[in-house]
Amino acid sequence: MAKMGSRKHLKRFKAPKSWPIHPKEDTWTVKPAPGPHAIEDSLSLLIVIRDILGLADNARESKRVINTGNVLIDGRAKKDYKFPVGFMDIVSIPKTEENYRILLDTKGRLTLHPVSAEDAGFKLAKIINKSTIKGGKTQLNLHDGRNVLVDEDNYSAYDVVSLSIPEQEINDVYKFEEGAIVLVTGGKHTGEIGKVKEVIVDESSKPNTVVIEKANNDTFLTLKDYAFVIGKDEPVIDLLEVNQWIQWMKLL
Repeated sequence: MAKMGSRKHLKRFKAPKSWPIHPKEDTWTVKPAPGPHAIEDSLSLLIVIRDILGLADNARESKRVINTGNVLIDGRAKKDYKFPVGFMDIVSIPKTEENYRILLDTKGRLTLHPVSAEDAGFKLAKIINKSTIKGGKTQLNLHDGRNVLVDEDNYSAYDVVSLSIPEQEINDVYKFEEGAIVLVTGGKHTGEIGKVKEVIVDESSKPNTVVIEKANNDTFLTLKDYAFVIGKDEPVIDLLEVNQWIQWMKLL
């Protein structure tokens, strides 16, 4: 992963491999500002508008589009062209009625997947950890940097919650357990979907791993940290791999 440094700008050839931009088309690119996602795991909003969606030809036009409040991230207008957009965020363009979910392709690159207005009404967020705060409430710390307070502690790390957009209230929770459907977010199986067959707990300092079973009965091993739950009996989000999974399940 590239070292980002403290400079305001970033040379394209030093950009993280997760960025879907050509390293030699130009010299410089836009470094995301500190925010809800790590810089290495996010794209600046300007890159999304100019380089990926092609809604503007240059940086000046992109800033004009963004400054007018015509781009929503998780249902809320963002006017900072450096705002970091990351995994599972919902990007909406109300004027064109376009909605996208930020996902990872099989090469580990962040990509915008078109979704319907209905699917754009929720986002999935992974619980990284939790803590008890004053008053006895539980605070859930999510992968996208946000914190959610809940009255009842029915949640565990690695569970994934479905948040309504733009209210950001919990609608549902998908438990990390055997049988859960997961999307792999790291390693050589990035972008693949499967069912948790077994969780291997290592008593040493090594990270825990998970055996994932694909719909064609093939299995592979990945780190537990890479398993992102996207449903219980079937995926609740839409993407190419999900469509293939559903077709395989119908054949079983």
